[in-house]
Amino acid sequence: MRIAILGGGGFRVPLVCSALAHAHDRVGTTEVVLQDTDPARLRTMAAVLDGMAADLPHPPTVTVAADLDSAVAGVDVVFSAIRVGGTHGRTVDERVALGLGLLGQETIGAGGLAYALRTVPVMDHVAARIAALAPQAWTINFTNPAGIITEVMRTHLGDRVVGICDTPIGLVRRVARTLGVDLADAVVDYVGLNHLGWLHSLTVDGVDRLPELLADDGLLGSIEEARTLGPDWVRALGAIPNEYLYYYYFAREAAARISGAEQTRGEFLDAQQSAFYARAGTGTEAVVARTAWDETLHEREATYMAEAREGEREQADVEGGGYHEVAVDLMAALLAGERASMILDIANNGIIPTLPDDAVIEVPCQVDSSGVAPLVPPSPLSLDELGLVTAVKAADRLLIEAARTGSRELAWRAFAVHPLVDSVDLARRLVDGYVAASPEIAAVLHAS
Repeated sequence: MRIAILGGGGFRVPLVCSALAHAHDRVGTTEVVLQDTDPARLRTMAAVLDGMAADLPHPPTVTVAADLDSAVAGVDVVFSAIRVGGTHGRTVDERVALGLGLLGQETIGAGGLAYALRTVPVMDHVAARIAALAPQAWTINFTNPAGIITEVMRTHLGDRVVGICDTPIGLVRRVARTLGVDLADAVVDYVGLNHLGWLHSLTVDGVDRLPELLADDGLLGSIEEARTLGPDWVRALGAIPNEYLYYYYFAREAAARISGAEQTRGEFLDAQQSAFYARAGTGTEAVVARTAWDETLHEREATYMAEAREGEREQADVEGGGYHEVAVDLMAALLAGERASMILDIANNGIIPTLPDDAVIEVPCQVDSSGVAPLVPPSPLSLDELGLVTAVKAADRLLIEAARTGSRELAWRAFAVHPLVDSVDLARRLVDGYVAASPEIAAVLHAS
């Protein structure tokens, strides 16, 4: 099986390759093709993978493609993990919003819309080339904001593209582990958008076990999401929110904590990754590159969402898996005869009645060789949940149209209707600020 990784110079590529090697008996990966717009980063990642090879049971052959077309032509699976504008672009996304007193975060609110704005045209091109050169391939989208970008790619690839995120699956695993439940025996009721969803119930033998968790201080306190959002608020909701709901429920507090820190998360990662790529070199020392990567990864994972918690993450949460493992499970089901249940980003098709059928949502799915299908319809969203989901999706879809047409007016509307942007005037200033600070966004918003 041949797999192309777009964004192949990205920091997390070794996690994907390691997961593929350890799952060789399940997915049979023979070759991984790396493609990136930065040749130096590609060389570094190739060196890291070379340094890892001796520790892997079945390391795939790693090749480097000169361009997008040669990377995707004829492959079986495409992993999309592209960051348009790099980590520096993320710092711009965060700082422009924070400068106006708004939340600055990678995928949430103004920062997420800005990230999508410069990414949509690139992903439209990528998806069109995959459709032309590898129409039989499955595309697994990691590129953030995953819900928006998966929706964009579906225009060209339809059901052959699936968006994945490890946060809802991590949430469900933590709840099951705390309750002593085997997920294979459970019915998971989770629904929402990417980085905006709720676990409403976890049912085993006809009994919803979530009330048991919510009623027990000790059990609830062991769940990372409850520690992040506060157990009292989680109990008030009667559901376990995705951890990214912190930025919606505590937007003022989050913005204040991020503004008060010495650096934003984007600035931390930009500095950390710059130091890593400099230390790892250009691919001549595999051992040096591998060691540098291991040390950098540990620091990165331990400080994830640091503004939303006190201190570092608990070790069990750091080791709780990631999107690379989700991707392997997805591949094994789609291409190797397994069956799997997992939470994925797919077309709505009537599941959330206020949203268009082609809107991408995040729900539990059944996956096998016939494709991806939603499991039993989830419970309806409460009115407050529905209002939030509908408002965010409205902003997402306006943003997609703005990116495709180059319209600053549509971009203004997208920012203005988002629930984390509380002023039409601020929305206009956001657009102006991003155009001034980001060459990629300035190039996208060319229309009057």
